Amino acid sequence: MQIIMNILAGLTGVYMLLIFIRIMLTWFSGANYGQPMEILCRITDPYLDWFRRFSVLRTGVFDLSPIVAMAVLSLGHNIFMTMARYGGISIGVIAAMILSSIWSAVSFILGFFIIVLGLRLIAYLTNRNVYSGFWQVIDAIAKPVLYRINRLLFQRRLVHYQTGILVSIGFLSVAMVLGGFLVHEAVSLVQKLPI
Repeated sequence: MQIIMNILAGLTGVYMLLIFIRIMLTWFSGANYGQPMEILCRITDPYLDWFRRFSVLRTGVFDLSPIVAMAVLSLGHNIFMTMARYGGISIGVIAAMILSSIWSAVSFILGFFIIVLGLRLIAYLTNRNVYSGFWQVIDAIAKPVLYRINRLLFQRRLVHYQTGILVSIGFLSVAMVLGGFLVHEAVSLVQKLPI
């Protein structure tokens, strides 16, 4: 049983690497990678396409389906590794892994938004040309986040743009640290479940 779990853990690890490469290559759409890219697409796209069909994972310019797909693979990989290591697994350990995987995806998204807002703040402070393609993408990502956080914290009061960015970065940073602490404590409790 442990040998089978080791093999499955190895296969999911390799598949996660292939999906990560596939995702990274989509960021450079102008390049022609030829037959290796076609093979990679045939291997990874059926799995990724299954998650892309959920419209809730797409908001505006964001397609969060690859993150969810990677989180599911990571959860499976962790389950296989745990079963290979200990020869079995409990409901508490599975629940802890699910909670950790969900938090991993959420913290990645929070960190991504912190970086985007940081870039937007730098562009604002240095008076960069925000009409170029790169800054338009950054703005398209930053504006909905800024709007929601500022509306939550300031409600209908108008605030200076720089203040709104700084407060949003602070809010996301606190959410990331506090969420990490709470999830860590919850994982410690759930892992101890006897079943």
